[in-house]
Amino acid sequence: RIHEEGRESIPEHPYLYESDVEICLVGGSCQSPIGRFWNGSTPVYILQKATHSEESDSLEESKTDEALSPCELLPREGPGPAALSVARARQLVSLYTMVQNPNVPHLGMSDLAVLPPLWVRCDGSDPQHTCWIGAEPLTDGKKITGINIYMVSCHGPTADKTCFTSLEELKMEHKRRHHSSVVTTKGFAQYELIQVAAIGDTIIESGSNIYVDITWDIVDKILETPPLISAATLNIALECGDPRSPVYQVYRELQLLLALAESLKTGVTEWPEPLESESAVELVQEFLTDLKKKLDGDGISGNKNETETIKCDAAAVDSYIKSIFSERGDLDFAEQLWCKMRSVSSYQELIDCFTLVIKSLERGEIQPWIHQGSSSLLRTLIQQSYHGRMEGVALSGITPIQMLFEIGLDKMKKDYVSFFIGQELATLTYLDYFISTSVDLQEQVHRVQKLHHMLEIMVNCRALLQFRHENLFPLTQICMKYYKENPLNEKHVFQLPIRPAVVKKFYQNEHPEMWKVEISSGHRAKEVKTMWQVSTNPPVEHMASNHSGLFSDSTVDGNSKERLYFVTMTTCSPVHFT
Repeated sequence: RIHEEGRESIPEHPYLYESDVEICLVGGSCQSPIGRFWNGSTPVYILQKATHSEESDSLEESKTDEALSPCELLPREGPGPAALSVARARQLVSLYTMVQNPNVPHLGMSDLAVLPPLWVRCDGSDPQHTCWIGAEPLTDGKKITGINIYMVSCHGPTADKTCFTSLEELKMEHKRRHHSSVVTTKGFAQYELIQVAAIGDTIIESGSNIYVDITWDIVDKILETPPLISAATLNIALECGDPRSPVYQVYRELQLLLALAESLKTGVTEWPEPLESESAVELVQEFLTDLKKKLDGDGISGNKNETETIKCDAAAVDSYIKSIFSERGDLDFAEQLWCKMRSVSSYQELIDCFTLVIKSLERGEIQPWIHQGSSSLLRTLIQQSYHGRMEGVALSGITPIQMLFEIGLDKMKKDYVSFFIGQELATLTYLDYFISTSVDLQEQVHRVQKLHHMLEIMVNCRALLQFRHENLFPLTQICMKYYKENPLNEKHVFQLPIRPAVVKKFYQNEHPEMWKVEISSGHRAKEVKTMWQVSTNPPVEHMASNHSGLFSDSTVDGNSKERLYFVTMTTCSPVHFT
């Protein structure tokens, strides 16, 4: 029944079977809990121990005539999914196998379509510490010919590598189990290149991470370093807002723009922490005074070469980042005014700043230079001032907010465009989607956020991994393609195929986060595999440990810094019906 309901869409809720088993159909965009050690087809059934409320207990007692029913479970806030006993798991896999066996017609299920694979969470209570048992149908066209039974065992964590099996032992066990004479091996390793972890003794929680997945054929020994002829994929997930980011000051500038956008939408303004220690009114007054002196001195103001250059926080940025992301040298009057008003901290201060500007324009004390192509209110006033005829502006309500928002949005769009074009990572045509004015202001801000996220990724990859243009360019295209089709998502993992040599120096002397060897024999439907892997994190969430990702306090073979590893073994046993 679950299979039939899942044909059109994956059911949102789990189902209860015989009061103790919860059945979920997992597929589509949902991450599979067995993806770390099995890469078969989806969707799949996930069976686990039911954890439901007393109300649902009494409800199930009244439904004794119906073994399978929608399960109205309470949201989980506890330790996560619960596992069944190994004996119960074996029973469920046996039932699943018999249902699909065409040689057992008395069950009345011979006309049933081939079901998705089934995996049962196990509690590891047997001597082998079994944590999953899986069953995957074998087919010949539309006809089912058998079932592959998978057993997954997990031990650890341990820092003692002497207890790890050898590759030759794994090969011999595979040959014995499957009566094979020839086997092939394939390796997989995952290395963490950077992770936001600590400043001093303070641990910072963050979803930011860059890691590389490497695969290669012909494995020579357990835990070998991948050869340079391997295939590698860089996985990048970066969340904005890390104070150590080279473009953290740009992020703070963006936060002010977002606060103004939210104020226009809700009428409530939450001013972020000022970017400057000096008050915005004082900065604006000094700025206007300087412009007036220039005008009094030679009658020229706003010359491009005289435009203020505002650099990022030098303490947080290396010399390369300073050179590629200093502020543009062609800031016009409105953009320079935004830079002075970034430290505004109240509505009254905002009004005071614009009052100073408007009075200076009305008196003709300044004749500022501005870029063409903007229709903001401030730019309209400046153009009117050229002719000595300025319309009155009531600095009340949302008008001051709107004026600051408009010049900030224009300025930040130009900043991001300047970076991507200046670094030859994109053309203006390709950036048009992100800077388009044909959508409403809130959507424009949303697209600017996307630009900032891409900026963070490029700058961090350059600063941390020393990426060159040959790697940054395709990464930019991947990010832009994603963001033209999807909303902002800082948790999204961007994937870039790369040569291992590009990042080898970051992992060659490091412990892998995961290392796996796959031993296989047979072909197509008769292919069988044995997998052995070590990982710093628990391979299954229902058997999680507090030791994940840590180093051992004790010494092993004289090494005082050994990684703690979980050891996982996956074996396959085919059951043929014909």
